[in-house]
Amino acid sequence: MRPQLKLITALVMLSAASLVQAGGADKARENSSDQFVWLEEVGAEKSLDWVKAHNQVTRGKLDGDAGFNKLRADLQVVLDSKDRIPGIRKMGNAYYNFWTDAEHPRGVWRKTSLDEYRKAQPKWETVLDIDALAKAENENWVFKNSVCREPAFDRCLIQLSRGGADAVSMREFDLASKSFVKDGFTLPEAKMTVDWRDKDHLFVATDFGAGSMTDSGYARIVKEWKRGTSLTSAITLLEGQQTDMGVSAHSSDHGGVHHELVRRGVTFYTAENFLREGAKLSKLDVPAQSGIDFFGTQFIVTPKEIWNTGGKSFASGSVLAIDFEAFKKGERNFTVLFQPSDSTSFTGATSTRNFLLVQSLDNVKSSLTEWQFKDGKWASRQVSLPTMGAVGVSALDADHNDEYLLSYSDYLTPSVYQLAQGGSDKRELLKSAPAFFDATPYEIRQKFASSKDGTKVPYFMVSRKDVKLDGNNPTLLYGYGGFQISLTPSYSGGLGKSWLEKGGVYVVANIRGGGEFGPRWHQAALKENRQRAYDDFAAVAEDLIASKITSPQHLGAMGGSNGGLLAGVALTQRPELFNAIVSQVPLLDMQRFNKLLAGASWMGEYGNPDVPAEWDYIQRYSPYQNLKAEVKYPNVLFITSTRDDRVHPGHARKMAAKMMDQGHTRVWYYENIEGGHGGAANNAQRADMSAITYSFLWNMLKWDNAASVVR
Repeated sequence: MRPQLKLITALVMLSAASLVQAGGADKARENSSDQFVWLEEVGAEKSLDWVKAHNQVTRGKLDGDAGFNKLRADLQVVLDSKDRIPGIRKMGNAYYNFWTDAEHPRGVWRKTSLDEYRKAQPKWETVLDIDALAKAENENWVFKNSVCREPAFDRCLIQLSRGGADAVSMREFDLASKSFVKDGFTLPEAKMTVDWRDKDHLFVATDFGAGSMTDSGYARIVKEWKRGTSLTSAITLLEGQQTDMGVSAHSSDHGGVHHELVRRGVTFYTAENFLREGAKLSKLDVPAQSGIDFFGTQFIVTPKEIWNTGGKSFASGSVLAIDFEAFKKGERNFTVLFQPSDSTSFTGATSTRNFLLVQSLDNVKSSLTEWQFKDGKWASRQVSLPTMGAVGVSALDADHNDEYLLSYSDYLTPSVYQLAQGGSDKRELLKSAPAFFDATPYEIRQKFASSKDGTKVPYFMVSRKDVKLDGNNPTLLYGYGGFQISLTPSYSGGLGKSWLEKGGVYVVANIRGGGEFGPRWHQAALKENRQRAYDDFAAVAEDLIASKITSPQHLGAMGGSNGGLLAGVALTQRPELFNAIVSQVPLLDMQRFNKLLAGASWMGEYGNPDVPAEWDYIQRYSPYQNLKAEVKYPNVLFITSTRDDRVHPGHARKMAAKMMDQGHTRVWYYENIEGGHGGAANNAQRADMSAITYSFLWNMLKWDNAASVVR
C-alpha cells in the first residue's frame, strides 16, 4: 500500500536554485520597514558573516566546556553505534538497509538475506557507497531517497541532495549490477516527485522551466516521460494552477491490480484525485480532504471531513472500503473499517498480500487491527500490542505473503523488531536495540491538563520513580501541534544520556493541531483557532508547575519547525512560565512566512497574512511581531541550518537579531551551514547540534543555575 501521505510529504519540495535566491534583494524590498530583512538573503556575504560571528559566540561559550565535549562524544557514540537496529526493506530476494556510522558518515546502501539478518552480526553486501561516490565526484552528497520499480525490483531512482537540502538530483540505478545506468533516467537538481509507470516510463513532477512551479515552489505540471526521449517531449498529464500547492502522479499495485493516479494538490489539505485510464483522466468522487488507496479490487477512502454520500454520513477520520468497479458505477455501499471516537484516531494502513493492517491510537496509545477481505466480505482481528509506546508496521513482501515487520519502542524501551504473520499472534524476535542508559529508575506516566477553554490535553511525562514534588526538577517540555502529526512515545538513547541521566524530567504535550485524536484535533487549531494550540501548551506547563514537578526557574520548552513556532510563541506570550526556550529550524515571522521558500503551501494551516482579516488573527501570536524591548524573556536558543530549503533560516536569524537589537542579552544562536530541514547532514553534525541544545538547556535549568553560562 502506498498511503496518500507519501505524495503529500513528497510535495514539500522547491527548486534548488531558489535556495540562494529566495528572500534575496528583490524580496527584501517588499518589506523595507523590517530592518533585518537582509538576513533573508541566505547566501549573501553580509548574512553569512552575521551567521559566522554568532556561531563563534556560541562556540566560545561551549567548546572549552568539558561537559559539552563529553556529551557530544557520548551522543556520537549513540548515533554511530553498530548495535543499532538496521531497518530493512525486502526487494526481490534481498533485504536492503541504508546505514551510517563512524566509517560511513554519509552512509552505505547495502543488502543481505533474511537468514543473515537474523544473526547478531550479519554479512552485508554493499550496493552503493555514498562516501565513495561523494569523494569520486567531489560533491557533498547526502542520500535522500530511492524509488524502486515494483514488483520487479530491478531498477531504482536514486535521489541525492547537496548538503542535506530537500532539493535533489535523480539518477537511475541498476540493482543487479550495482551501478548507475548509462544513458538512464536522470534529472537535474530540483524539488521533485517521481514514480515508475513501467520499466520504460516515469511519472515526473519537477521544475520544467519558467512558469512550471506554483507559488508554493512545487511542481505545477506532471508528465509521463519515456525512456530514450528528452524531458521536453514528455507527455503532460495535468497542469495545476499557479496558486495550487502542487501536482504529482503515481502507480498503485496490489493483488495484481494496477492503477495510475494523478493528484492536484489545491492546498496542503485539499486535493483533486484523478484515475488515469489510457489517455483519459477521470476525477474521483471523494472529499477534497481525504486519502485514497487500493487493496486488490477494494478502494480505500479515508475522509478527513464529514462525507455525506449514498444517503449515509461517514465520520471525519473514518476508513472506508468498497469494490472499486462498483464505486465507479456510482455505488456507495462502503464497509467501515475504522470509526473514530472521542479517544481514538486512525494513523495509517499497510497491506500484506491478504491483510490490510489498520493502525490507530486510543488516548495516544497504539492499536493495530488486521482486516481480511475474503469471499466478498471484510473480517477483522485485533492484534495484541504492548499498552504504551510507538508501533511501526511494514509489509515484507505484499506481492507474495502476509509477513510484516512489527516494531515497538517507548521512552524507556529500546526498539524491538519482530517478524509477524497476518492472522496469527506468533512472532519471531529479529532484533533488539541496545539500551544506552539504565531505564530502571524511571517511569512513564500519562497525565491530562485543562486548557483555557476546558479541553483536556494529554501529555506524557518521563521521570525518576522517586521524583520529588518540590518544584526543583529541571524539566523539558516538548511539543509540535500542527499538520495532524501525532507525538507518540519512542526511545532515544540521546535523550537518556543528555537529560534523564542527569536528573531531568522530560514531557511531551499532545496539544491540538496534532493528529493524536484525528482530524478534529488538528482542525480545532487551524487558522483563526491557532491560539488553542498555544493555550494547550501553556496549560501543560502550568500543570507541571502546579503539581510541583517543576517551577518556572527550572522549566524549559523546545520544538522544531512548526514546533519552533510553538516555542517562539511560548517565548513571547508566556515568558513567565519558562527559564529556557529552544526554537529549532523555526517559523517565526508569520507576516512573511508565505513569501519564503515553501511557506505559501502552509497557508491552509496558518492562514494568509496578506489578507487583512487573516493577518488580524495571525499577528496576535506571530513571535517576530510581538517582541518587546521592555519584557524580560527567558534564555533562548535559536538553532537552524543554512541549507534548510523548506523553512527559511531567515526566520531564526531575524528573530535573534531583533532580540539582540532590543537589548536582550540572553539570546543564543547557532546555524549549521549544512543539514537541510533536519538541521544536520551526518551523525557528527547531529551529535554536535544536540550537544549544543542540551548543554544550553541544562545550564539554564539545572538545580543551581545561578552560575549558568549566560544569565
